[in-house]
Amino acid sequence: MPASGTLLVPLYPDQAVTIGFVIEDDRFDGGSNSVEIQRMIHADQVAAVLLAAGQSNRFETGDKLLVDLDGQPLVLHAAKRIMELKPGRKIAVCSVAVGVLLEPLGFEVIINANAGQGMATSLACGIEGAARGDCDAALIILGDMPFVTVRHLRSLLTQWDVEDAPVVGSVTGGVPMPPALFARSLFGRLCEGAGDRGARGLLASAELVSAPAEELADIDTIDDLHRFRSSRGADPETYPALPGNCAP
Repeated sequence: MPASGTLLVPLYPDQAVTIGFVIEDDRFDGGSNSVEIQRMIHADQVAAVLLAAGQSNRFETGDKLLVDLDGQPLVLHAAKRIMELKPGRKIAVCSVAVGVLLEPLGFEVIINANAGQGMATSLACGIEGAARGDCDAALIILGDMPFVTVRHLRSLLTQWDVEDAPVVGSVTGGVPMPPALFARSLFGRLCEGAGDRGARGLLASAELVSAPAEELADIDTIDDLHRFRSSRGADPETYPALPGNCAP
């Protein structure tokens, strides 16, 4: 029976041309000889939302997003991967101090006055910001995950489909997690709250893209920071001292 559809032909990492096709062949049965259609969303159709307003409670002192990692504030690692992706919009939900770093980089800065009530409030702020534009999906990225690659972010976009895969998340060790891509139709649910009613519940049934554990690692504690610095061959003496009694 005849079959039809579209093919996305990549031109550049973030651009593709959609080409329609029709197969006039009665032997086409949709089985093992079917043409596989690639699913994806263009980066310029996405609002990237960087969540960077956490209270750093487990870090013991100071804002972990401002500490030095490889010669720059930790939060800039994730921010620069977003910039490499070239999404339609770049939104940061953050503190005033982090906003000072990100606004010159083209981020729309949203200050979450209720950040102390948990990440769900920052997610809601970011999604509400994304909803004010015309994006088709929002890509949620955490500011304390400095090792995520732009290649992984692009792979999330490649697997997204508005009907068949409206949520695409990351996974390592069988655990779904951000970065994650959510269709616009789910923005309301993302703003409803934490747990099973929010992003966590949606990720439980998401299309998942695997990545190495070290790529999806986050920095929650001072010990995490020291361990990652050491693993990258850093000399503790070259880093600025942390506040209080937490210097390496």
